[in-house]
Order: sequence, then C-alpha cells, then structure tokens
Amino acid sequence: QDAQKTAQTPGQQLQQFDLSEQIKAATKNNHVRAENTQLMLSYQKGQITMTEYKVLLCSLYEIYQALEEELDTNASHPAVAPIYFPQELARVNSLQSDREHFFGSDWRKKVIVPAATHRYTQRIRQIGRENPMLLVSHAYTRYLGDLSGGQVLGKITQKSLGLSSKEGISFFSFPGVSSPNRFKQLYRSRMNSIELTEQERAEVLEEAVSAFEFNIQVFDDLQKMLSVTAEAVDQSKSRTVNFPSSPIMHFTMGLCVAVATIGMGIYLM
Repeated sequence: QDAQKTAQTPGQQLQQFDLSEQIKAATKNNHVRAENTQLMLSYQKGQITMTEYKVLLCSLYEIYQALEEELDTNASHPAVAPIYFPQELARVNSLQSDREHFFGSDWRKKVIVPAATHRYTQRIRQIGRENPMLLVSHAYTRYLGDLSGGQVLGKITQKSLGLSSKEGISFFSFPGVSSPNRFKQLYRSRMNSIELTEQERAEVLEEAVSAFEFNIQVFDDLQKMLSVTAEAVDQSKSRTVNFPSSPIMHFTMGLCVAVATIGMGIYLM
C-alpha cells in the first residue's frame, strides 16, 4: 500500500482531498497577505473612514456585477450549477442600494474605480466566455469570504462611520441565509461534488490564487488612490485660490489630481 501511495502522481494525490480544502490550503499565504493590506488593517482596527468605505463600495460593485452576470450566463454549466445560489448570495442589488444611499440617485456619474478593479473584472468576464469552470474559484473566494466576515465587518463599518441605521451597509447582510455556518457547509459540499479532471482541478486551484491576488491589488490600488487624493487635498488647502469648502468638493478635486498624477489608470464609470 505504501508503494502504491508513493507511485501516485501529484494529480492523483490531489483527487483524494476535497476541492474546498485544497483551495483553502493553496491560498493560505495569499489570504494572510490580503488581511494585512493597509485597507483591511484599517478595518480590523475599526478605523475605516467614510471615504475609504465609499471607494471600496464602488470597486465591489464592479467586481460583483461582472461575477454575477457571468454566473447567470453560465448557470447551467456543470461546474457552475452546483454553486449557483443567486437568491441567497447575490450582492449587486445590495451594493447598488448602498451606493445610492451615499452618492444619490445619479451615483453612476460619481463613482470611480482603480485600474486593478478593471483588470479583475476583465479577467472574470474573460473566463466567463472562455472557461466558465474557473468562475468557481472567484465565487468561492468572494462569497465565502463575505459570508465569513460579513456580520463582523458590518458592525465595524456602522460603528466606525457613526451610522445610526443599517442603511448604506446592506452589502454585509445576507437575508436569504439564516445560518452562515450551515450555508458555508452546504456550499463547500456542493463545490466538492463538482467533477473535475486532474488538470481542471489544478487550474481551479491556480485561479483561486489569482483571485486572491486580484483582490490584494484592488486593495493596494485603492489605498494608493486615497493617499494621492489626500496629498492633493492638502496641497489645495495651502494655495491662495478659494474653492468651496465642502468635503465633496475637496474629495472631487483630489481625485481629479490623482487621476492626472498617478498614471496607473483610474476609470470613470
């Protein structure tokens, strides 16, 4: 028996483990790195600001819009169907409601996302067209992460921003999921039931690592964008030209300077 185990290929050894556990193991280091980005550390310390939360909402909306449109399009695909739970997990409507709360009914004209968000959504749409099986990696990374930390992060956001109600933070609520822990168990079991060849399983694991990297790049780009914006606002305050003193005007001015300064591709939506 030992000789047989020794003779197994890496792919055969992979098949002995649940796909969800394999993804968890493969992305362990990436998970730690994501948690230690400056934006996420601010969250963990309860120091998230309104500006940080708003720009995060904008990127999350674009990411989930791409993901959920591709999941809808490929709902009957044999790898997607087992983990397709639009009623329980869909985030786009919640994010749209949150953005409207903070930006108003014409929020589409006011939001910005960094280049990393654009690259992330492009990748999701590419695999939706070319290899829908890999959507499993992105769905697992986003949805289970949000289910795991949603309630805690929602409370942190409400407290940090001094919100008197839950308006503006509906993204963190999953009204269609009565027990996050039980639902995560169901989701993992459905995911583990997907039939994959050795090569396909390896591709899903590789894409899960990429999904984490995309998220890390989004967090880092958002932080860079905010840093440049803050510097631009500080510089504008020291000039003799008089501008309206509202926070919205300062934020808009800063973002305009940021777009011209960092040259990393900020896209107006």
